[in-house]
Amino acid sequence: MCGKRLKVMIPTLLPALEQHGRLQLGQADRDCVLSISPATIDRLVVDVKIAASRGRRRRAGFYSAIRREVLIRTFNDWNSPVPGFCEVDMVAHGGTSVAGSFIQTLTMVDVATGWTECLPLLTREGSLVVEAINRAQSLFPWLLRGVDFDNDSAFMNDVVVPWCREARSHSLARL
Repeated sequence: MCGKRLKVMIPTLLPALEQHGRLQLGQADRDCVLSISPATIDRLVVDVKIAASRGRRRRAGFYSAIRREVLIRTFNDWNSPVPGFCEVDMVAHGGTSVAGSFIQTLTMVDVATGWTECLPLLTREGSLVVEAINRAQSLFPWLLRGVDFDNDSAFMNDVVVPWCREARSHSLARL
């Protein structure tokens, strides 16, 4: 988890950890944890992230330019949206290995209501992502107004990004 997201969760997590006996801090340490900046969190957890990824660092790849163009929203950035704005993510069902081909689940969660649609994909392919999002539109009881997704390569391609731009211009016209 990135420091920006973890920072927002600390005021909720800290009391829960203390309540369940998982963490005991003095007042000075508690104040320090509550006042930590997202950048400091990122610096402190870099070694843990490297160890968790078995020593592999994430490298800039082919889609880096597109990734820089996509705005990533965090928990505090929504400002009470109306139904129709979804967070979208892929869940891989390959166990501990991502080698080979296996089913993926495209998960769409409406931010305002929590309504969730899960759609199966046979492969991580942009055109299948677009088909699944179009299918989800028919499953939600309201107009799909916008989708926010991470910088997964299944979303950052020449099929999904243009579709989102086109959908955004049409949905803005309908609002």
